[in-house]
Amino acid sequence: MSALSKQKIIIAGAGLGGLSAAACLIQDGHDVQIYEQAPQLGEIGAGIQLSANAMHVLNHIGIGEAVSAISVRPGAYVFRLFDTAEVIQTFSLADEHQALHKAPYNQAHRADFHDLLVARVRELSPGCIHLDKRATGFVENEDSVTLNFADGSSASGDLLIGADGVKSAIRDQICGPVQAVYTGDAAWRVTVPTKDLPPNFIEEVMSVWMGPGRHAVCYYIRGGEILNFVGAVEADDEPDESWTAKFPWEKFKSDFEGWNDKVQTIIDMVDRDACYRWSMFKRPRLDFWSTKRATILGDAAHATIPYLAQGAAMAIEDGAVLMRALQQRDDSVDALKLYEGNRIDRTARVVETSDANKKLFHLDSVEEIRAAFASRNEGDDRNEWLYSYNPLTVELI
Repeated sequence: MSALSKQKIIIAGAGLGGLSAAACLIQDGHDVQIYEQAPQLGEIGAGIQLSANAMHVLNHIGIGEAVSAISVRPGAYVFRLFDTAEVIQTFSLADEHQALHKAPYNQAHRADFHDLLVARVRELSPGCIHLDKRATGFVENEDSVTLNFADGSSASGDLLIGADGVKSAIRDQICGPVQAVYTGDAAWRVTVPTKDLPPNFIEEVMSVWMGPGRHAVCYYIRGGEILNFVGAVEADDEPDESWTAKFPWEKFKSDFEGWNDKVQTIIDMVDRDACYRWSMFKRPRLDFWSTKRATILGDAAHATIPYLAQGAAMAIEDGAVLMRALQQRDDSVDALKLYEGNRIDRTARVVETSDANKKLFHLDSVEEIRAAFASRNEGDDRNEWLYSYNPLTVELI
């Protein structure tokens, strides 16, 4: 291994990206300390999708089987019309995904997945996670980098990784303040216990219903115990960028008026006091991510709307590629350049494809939807470039 094999690495943020990067780096021999702004660990939200490109990394850090055990492995990706639920296009997942890409496609509860990552990191390095530490900025010199916290304390190391999310203080210092722009879409997020739904309500697939100005996604999580539903709607209002904002159930119901019986059943069955709506913002592509001793990953670097189900997967990929870049270069500047150079274009493609899906899923008429899918094969496209990427073996150039 290179001269960078024994670095002291500071990570700001104990979310999915920060923890998966930490596990990769600790396994590789680095001294990693993680600083999380929240007073306790946890993950907000419900469903998360982990395709093979992410699962390779989770297998590498030793939690792949545990993740699969708490997940549902969907049989297919199914695109449907919003009103009749007619299938417009489908592609196989499950066994075919495993055979093509040598790792499964899993759908899990974010909190369950986060718990597994926390446990693995603590197993690898007890005491390395520090809570109630909000990063405010950093100072670097030729020999070290120091991360400062809101409580007046600080931590120093050889490298700093900003995994501090969409409102990243580390990114803003590296790249300058990045303006968030409202996308015009908001996503309803709800769950329904499967036991409360009619028997054999819907098969274990990834369902996408598409219609004018909105679309809906649903899939099972937590071993099939919960149905996760996300309904994305074009909304004129621009509230805060919050995962925890609640809105009236009546507004949720009216947003999907005229949609098929399955969607109506889900909406009618939800807890009417737990209808969360997340206003989605985007940020411009960054031309660089790093200084001499600091870099960013995950949402801090490339926040994306969830229309390709790859936000967490990209963060997980980032950590593995960063680990390999540190293996392949014996200078921190060169290592961080190798890392960002191999991640910027790929993550930008995911962001751009997600943006394009906003248009594809929200076309104004059934005729436009049919025509759009007649000229594309979603499965072939994603298998070719998205799911086939292995961050542990792809050549770094």
